[in-house]
Amino acid sequence: MASGDRAGSPSLTVAVVGVVLAIVVMILSIVIVLGFKNEITSKIYCLDAHIKVSNAVVGLDENYDTVRGSEVMEAVDGDEDLKGRVSSMSLTADQPTILKTDDDFLGITYRGVDNRYDWSYLSQHLVAGELPDTTSLGDVLLSQSVAQRLRLKAGDRVMAYFVNDKVKARRLTITGIFSTDFDSFDDVLMMGNLSQIQHINGWDGDTGHFVAVNLRRADDIDDTSYSLYTLLAGNSVDKDSQTMFNVSNTHYNNQAFFAWLAMLDMNVVVILVLMMIVAGFTLIAAMLMIVLDRVRTIGLLKALGATNGSVRSIFVYMTQRLILRALILGNVIGIGLALIQKYFHVVKLDAATYYMPYVPIELHVGALVALNVAIVVISYLTLLGPSHIISTISPTSTMRFE
Repeated sequence: MASGDRAGSPSLTVAVVGVVLAIVVMILSIVIVLGFKNEITSKIYCLDAHIKVSNAVVGLDENYDTVRGSEVMEAVDGDEDLKGRVSSMSLTADQPTILKTDDDFLGITYRGVDNRYDWSYLSQHLVAGELPDTTSLGDVLLSQSVAQRLRLKAGDRVMAYFVNDKVKARRLTITGIFSTDFDSFDDVLMMGNLSQIQHINGWDGDTGHFVAVNLRRADDIDDTSYSLYTLLAGNSVDKDSQTMFNVSNTHYNNQAFFAWLAMLDMNVVVILVLMMIVAGFTLIAAMLMIVLDRVRTIGLLKALGATNGSVRSIFVYMTQRLILRALILGNVIGIGLALIQKYFHVVKLDAATYYMPYVPIELHVGALVALNVAIVVISYLTLLGPSHIISTISPTSTMRFE
């Protein structure tokens, strides 16, 4: 028996290492994908309004491309349920603009927001300067990527040509530079005062292109979109409003990103299945090694009256001990590596490609517990089949086995 232990021990160690590596890969796959989904979703929710309320006939008639902010806001404030879900509302307008320096020019969209706009997210991503003064028409916030292309910095002044039925020129002051690593926002928008667009287009202070509605809970976006659409449609009929409202939400407006995130879920499922298969074959090999290493013990137990079922239970239990050891080591290593990455950002990424400068980590306790439970259950079921080999071993044949 001692010689068998010595021969079998290295093989069993390899088996344990194989299972540990599979567990580490599964843990890292889950926490990384959850991190990506959390970071990308958070960026989308913070940079794009949860819900946008615009004119339903935009593009059909140049006189009907705007909304009056008070109509939407008063309707929401008059509904206690909707009012309780909403965290902020702001009247917003977008205007095609050309920025011109002495050496270069660039087409961009000027997004004008009113004094109810929530600047908290952009304030966290300022790399230079400060937020625009909401009382100043000429103050704007520019992204780092645009500023670098035009060789501008915080405090500089730049000529902007607003494109409408007539091109109107304004000199703007860049009060701050921001970077969110989200090129769909950074490369196409600069942020400024809504009054600038209202003044250029001859609008009053209650007119914009859409009302941006942000909610307290992102999980309520789809339900609240429908409720808001129903409310505004009813108000249009009851009050004979001249505006037919279109209500869209960020899930609809950013379908490409959410489809990409859904694909990440499929990738994780594939990785988990492959790692489970690898771990399963490794465990089967480990059990067979344990059985072959103790053939004479099996024969002796059967000769003493032990049933096949009881002997199988013993060897399944022995293999499960290996699984438990591998599970503990795998969790320690996997979660340890995840924590190192979470707090020290060891593994970097190309922000232009992945929308963030490092691999994000999201340690979700529920997901990790579910993974560990699944590993224990699946490993136990995997071992039931191979354990039937014990039934083929007879006491007489083991006496000649060396």
